[in-house]
Amino acid sequence: MLVVIPTKLSTVAADILEDNGYQVVQQAGADLAELAKENPTATAMIVRSEKITAEVIDSFPNLKVIVRAGAGFNTIDIKYARSKDIAVMNTPGANSNAVAEEVIGLMLAGCRHFLPADASTRSGLWEKAKFMGTELTGKTVGILGFGNIGQLLAKRLKGFETDVLIYDPYVSQDKARDFGVTLATKEEIFDKADFISLHMPATEETNKIINKDLLSRLKSGSVLVNGARAEILDEDALREVKKDKKIIFCNDVYMKDAAGDKSCADIADIMLPHLGASSVEANTNAARMAGNQVVGYLERGITTHVVNKAVPDGLNQQYQELAFTLGNIARNFLGTETSPHEIQVSFYGKLNDFNKWLIPSVVAGISHNKGLIDPNTAEAYLEEKGIALKIRETDESKNYGDSITVDLIQGTQSLSRVSVRGTLAEGNIIISRIADFDKLYYEPTGHSVVFTYQDRPGVLAQITQAIAAEGINIDDIRSPHNDSGNKSIAVLKVNKSVSSAIIEKVKTQLNCEAGFHFHS
Repeated sequence: MLVVIPTKLSTVAADILEDNGYQVVQQAGADLAELAKENPTATAMIVRSEKITAEVIDSFPNLKVIVRAGAGFNTIDIKYARSKDIAVMNTPGANSNAVAEEVIGLMLAGCRHFLPADASTRSGLWEKAKFMGTELTGKTVGILGFGNIGQLLAKRLKGFETDVLIYDPYVSQDKARDFGVTLATKEEIFDKADFISLHMPATEETNKIINKDLLSRLKSGSVLVNGARAEILDEDALREVKKDKKIIFCNDVYMKDAAGDKSCADIADIMLPHLGASSVEANTNAARMAGNQVVGYLERGITTHVVNKAVPDGLNQQYQELAFTLGNIARNFLGTETSPHEIQVSFYGKLNDFNKWLIPSVVAGISHNKGLIDPNTAEAYLEEKGIALKIRETDESKNYGDSITVDLIQGTQSLSRVSVRGTLAEGNIIISRIADFDKLYYEPTGHSVVFTYQDRPGVLAQITQAIAAEGINIDDIRSPHNDSGNKSIAVLKVNKSVSSAIIEKVKTQLNCEAGFHFHS
């Protein structure tokens, strides 16, 4: 079998493949169309940041697996690949230490002014007093995003005797305690930290999440490092804040990884060409993992790290959408600023036979990540974040049919929890219960906004008036009481997203207990 590697990657991948009897064509920077013409029988492909579109996939008719030698796979059309029965895999963790070490280097280079001091000295000057710096040791460091990279960064920072604050709404208190770090809000980190490092994914929820309000809280002289994604930082806001505060901004990520002018050039004190994962060791680790994964998948059917797992025979894919939606609603109901410490799920009817394939969708909904997650990746994610999972035995005498109930529990001392149940009816996803508000029978398509409140006359009318006043059209409403009749819920299907500012305004004016927007 033939494997093509159109990228600059350690030859260890090719060595592993050739040792297992594969033919390998490795051409860094090769034109993919030409490569396909010359190698039409290729069975596998290993890539890094190359864009693998539907057209590229179609040009390799015998392709069975694509491995991304790295963690992110947003450059690969994973859904189209699945439609062609092609597995897409990644190599999570292979690059993490390289990025963590780069962040340490940027922090030190920033606070000690290494780059401008080097340029000054090379020019013949001796400006020792001008480049008086500060030390990393003993300072407070904030890490936003506590996945593999954030966790390794926290370990490396221990040698500097730092106090580490982390923001990650998907990490439990137990996990934070294990790493000797303290969970905090974004606001607390930007108020207290001397150094801040960003390690959040680029999603709809995180777009420009590092905004003017947060940046305005930074101490003068603090160091901000972005080695994650350009989309999460509002550059214009940083530009405005830097007019009044001396903030050292070290950047390694851009909207486009290519030569040319960079929008942050005027505000970045240090700019690197996305070098986070560019170490010999990281390249070798990713290559080794990729080579072994190709062999494991093609010869032994090992699907670890497959990110576009197929739906097994007998499972309607809409039930995965249902599982995602239930997790999404439950997480929004309890709030996204604090991590759940336990997920409890009940699968009724024949769905219990497919719980292995439905759990990843629940996890994706809770993590607000619509990327497909295979069972192994979901299990690893929960372990990484310190979140317990319990699949409950079901009482079929309740006659719930083929339905799913997701319970989300936050806190270990003062517990908060919510339970959400749903099913399919006439081919549509239906939410039948949220918390103790039963018989909702709500179809959660598009944008929805939810409020709960102490039952009293006129509140529902005021909610609809407040939403309409913002130019938002209401397409459907569900508003049952709870079992005891003292509380009500308003679930409104609307024609566009409702901002958090509007939701907070309605909650405050009408004294609502909960309020949130979700999109399905």
